[in-house]
Amino acid sequence: MTAAPRLSPRADRLATPGLGQGEALVIGAGLGGLATAMRLGAKGWRVTVIDRLDRAGGRGSSISQDGHRFDLGPTIITVPQILRDLWAACGRDFHKDVDLRPMDPFYEIRFDDGQTFTMRTGQAAMEAEVARVSPADLPGFQRFLKDAKARYAFGFEDLGRRPMHKLIDLIKVLPTFALMRADKSVHAHAAARVKDPALRFALSFHPLFIGGDPFRVTSMYSLVSHLEASFGVHYAMGGVQAIADAMVRVIEGQGGQVRLGEEVDEITVTQGGASGGRATGVRLKDGRTLGAEVVVSNADPGFTYGTLLRNHVKRRWTDRRMARARWSMGLFVWYFGTKGTRDLWRDAGHHTILVGPRYKDHIRDIFRTGHLAKDMSLYVHRPSVTDPSTAPDGDDSFYVLSPVPHLGHNAADWATMTEPYRDRMADMLERRLLPGFRDRITTEVTFTPETFRDRYLSPFGAGFSLEPRILQSAWFRPHNISEEVQGLYLCGAGTHPGAGVPGVISTAEITANLIQAPSVRVTDQRQPMAAE
Repeated sequence: MTAAPRLSPRADRLATPGLGQGEALVIGAGLGGLATAMRLGAKGWRVTVIDRLDRAGGRGSSISQDGHRFDLGPTIITVPQILRDLWAACGRDFHKDVDLRPMDPFYEIRFDDGQTFTMRTGQAAMEAEVARVSPADLPGFQRFLKDAKARYAFGFEDLGRRPMHKLIDLIKVLPTFALMRADKSVHAHAAARVKDPALRFALSFHPLFIGGDPFRVTSMYSLVSHLEASFGVHYAMGGVQAIADAMVRVIEGQGGQVRLGEEVDEITVTQGGASGGRATGVRLKDGRTLGAEVVVSNADPGFTYGTLLRNHVKRRWTDRRMARARWSMGLFVWYFGTKGTRDLWRDAGHHTILVGPRYKDHIRDIFRTGHLAKDMSLYVHRPSVTDPSTAPDGDDSFYVLSPVPHLGHNAADWATMTEPYRDRMADMLERRLLPGFRDRITTEVTFTPETFRDRYLSPFGAGFSLEPRILQSAWFRPHNISEEVQGLYLCGAGTHPGAGVPGVISTAEITANLIQAPSVRVTDQRQPMAAE
């Protein structure tokens, strides 16, 4: 899905090799790359963003087909303040550029036995819902939220907004990790607070939104419950694509440019001997070389180190190390439009989660055994009930997501399994949420893990880069400042602090803070290598 390059007015300024004063280049126009470009532009860098797709936003972009707009990736915003801070750093007002609407309810969870749980705005409403489902668990739920608040303060506002590329930074926080039992999983922590199985699910499934196994991901990620309780869940009118488009306008207003439909083939590096060399820019697929003093990669770290630096010897993030890392699950996503259905299925709201009959065993199939099960759990996004612009008048646009094993498990030949798997999804939707919807489908698009591999250049087609296990988080995750090459920085889901919209926007803040203003000579801030 590429297009002819779309260039800003100053498109030729990096047309020839060499370094210009204060030139920065960002590879990838995902939300993390765009946010980094905004912050660098605010510091005085002249920024160029290069992306191979035809729309900005990366996984947060969209496609339009037969009058329907389909948001391809993230659909909710949980921490509007982090976007307000980003815009404020650029001297802008986020809410003048983006129409953000609070959701209530946030989403409804429907279990296989017919039980439901609805996440709502406000502590009183949530306590009433808990009391409806399991009155005896109300004290435990209140304690869980208190735990989540403490983990938010430490894990998000502290660790999540500062770099973790120095080993000493990890050593300093180990006592707090121990105190908060970061060794326990999110599900284990929820199970220690509440007894009802449905409530345990509602408090612990959130790691799936960032590619993690709730039975293995550290309990620090229970902080998401505090994010929802304190900041709410929001939807951007026009989808997350509207946020990405607004980011492009800020970058271009700063004098930067976003060049779409162009693909980076390699990061160019000077030979530096023991120092590892310095990034000098990029070489595009068409052979042109673009120079820059600072290079930021918003590509997946596996692709950055394995492909974009393929001709450079790596000391830590070697091909062998990346191959044996634990990657997040794959995603099977079915986008479809329906005719004349806006007033049908009134109990199907903006966000619905359909839980399959085997939760724990199904998660094991996805993350550990790599088995493509016949049953599934689904996340259903129906934005047209909030944002009519997503579909023709009276129609609906849907996005239905099922977690599946990534391609490294060799769980499925998607060339032959796509249609049968989609049929099983349709059976579940017909039975539990959208009766008769098949006959009303007018247009559709399907993404499999192979699409994520080919469209987003994601290793193994993983939906969220590296799985956020405790030994693949913070200092253990690929750092925002590269240990391999001077002048190279990383942002996005695969770096610290991780995936999700708040996470990737935070990677931009951390990365930009590591890069000095262009009037200051850029120095080597890399740390000595630790043994692999």
